[in-house]
Amino acid sequence: LSAFRETVGSSNMENDVSLRFHQQLFLISENLVTEDVAALKFLCTDLLHLSKLEGVKSAADIFKLLMAQEYLNAEDTFLLAELLYRIKCHFLLEKLGYTKEKVQEHLREKGRVSPYRQMLYELSENITSENLKEIIFLLQNCLPKQWIILSALDLLTLLEKQGLLTKDNVEILEYICMTISPDLLETIDCYKKTKVLCCNIFSSPNVRTAAKLLKELGVLPLFCPTKMHKRRCVLLSSEEEGTPVDGVFYFSPRLDLNMWKYKLNKFTETVSFFSFLQTMTSYKMDGPHRGFCLIINNVNFNSSQRKGSCKDAEQLERVFTWLGLDVRTYTDLTSGDIKNLMETWQHVQDHKDRNCFICCILSHGKSGAICGTDDKLVSIRMLMSHFTAKQCPQLAAKPKLFFIQACQGDNIQCPVCVDTDGPTPDLSPVQERVSLFESIPEEADFLLGMATVDGYVSFRHTEEGTWYIQALCSKLQLLVPRGEDILSILTQVNEDVARRDSPSGTKKQMPQPAYTLRRKFIFPIPLAPPPS
Repeated sequence: LSAFRETVGSSNMENDVSLRFHQQLFLISENLVTEDVAALKFLCTDLLHLSKLEGVKSAADIFKLLMAQEYLNAEDTFLLAELLYRIKCHFLLEKLGYTKEKVQEHLREKGRVSPYRQMLYELSENITSENLKEIIFLLQNCLPKQWIILSALDLLTLLEKQGLLTKDNVEILEYICMTISPDLLETIDCYKKTKVLCCNIFSSPNVRTAAKLLKELGVLPLFCPTKMHKRRCVLLSSEEEGTPVDGVFYFSPRLDLNMWKYKLNKFTETVSFFSFLQTMTSYKMDGPHRGFCLIINNVNFNSSQRKGSCKDAEQLERVFTWLGLDVRTYTDLTSGDIKNLMETWQHVQDHKDRNCFICCILSHGKSGAICGTDDKLVSIRMLMSHFTAKQCPQLAAKPKLFFIQACQGDNIQCPVCVDTDGPTPDLSPVQERVSLFESIPEEADFLLGMATVDGYVSFRHTEEGTWYIQALCSKLQLLVPRGEDILSILTQVNEDVARRDSPSGTKKQMPQPAYTLRRKFIFPIPLAPPPS
């Protein structure tokens, strides 16, 4: 009887686990839109038979196929986590018990999506609708006329079906990119370079030659004898044969080369491509000079004082100096002073030797504008337009980041220690609102981070500074050392600010970024610890 009860209990537990697992899959499926399903199908092309994938209508259909092939089960959900990570649905990872960082940590040994498939998907993400029309026109003699191509993934799938595109032959992609958009060639060149070097590594006659090639590939760092960096270095004489430490293998000259190659094959193939891809799809930030950072701190106005703003300015100066920027701070500028300052920096020739440009403005404001200390408005769009490629060629194709701490509406100030970052309201007619995307210039490589959405106030503690700037500085110090890009960091800033309340518990704030960045913006990790 006891044995029977144990069997029944065990069976019930298994049923509970299975039920929870299927509930997880259902919730994930419900949160994936048509484009996400198409991306999942494409990334699973090397894992599932094409004829089976053609019948897929929903994410749940894909999950069933993966389970049938034993790629996915209640005990091992990593493949699904990897797929969600690659299509950037990071918010769904928690339903599987993962985070973005945890997936990245395990991709090296558990990742199943091939570098070839990664490259194609990355390419599809950067092909615009206009690019797609041009490509279809360019290949009209190669494509079947009855085939409907709705997306870049459709096109790549069709090229593969016709045998025009394989992991060993990407010439048609090179031809397309060279003709339509040479910028896209970087992703393909990255894949080819990795593939060639991997071939050289695994045909090398000895361990030392292979290690040298791995260093060339950028997967393994150069030898460093210091104790601090010992775990990150390749110790060719180590006794710990083939042991992975911090994602890097320790080698011994006595280690059997075939065994070593076997252990490193998957590691190198996945990590090297990922490393190259991240470099090639990010803005160049490795120059001798990072760039200039301007901080405009307006405290004393004709009709009010922005107490606590100096705390923001000091924190911004510390953080951006730590990030390698040349910081210049300007205090209490009138509207005319601000315009003149932007015009002056527009013509600074030293921009050509810098990687980026950053401008932080701390002031009062209204919709689409900030205030000078004379209470006159200056259009945010006008300020940013000084740094377009035409107006400032030295910054062409380089990222230009603007962070604006100012109200974008006329709500009244909050009591006690919390002020609104807007001028004292008057009885004049309500100013016409300006869309955030109307404030940003109509060209690439800009980011505008606003402390609040249009029409609303932003909050400032009279001693501790503003919610937005303090959250921005805190998240930069926390997430830059983890290698996060600026948009991921600003998402965390949004979450931080959204959780805050005014002392009365009745007032909230939501920041809003807008951007025309073409690549990831990733600050190099500073050698020094964060300033606070």
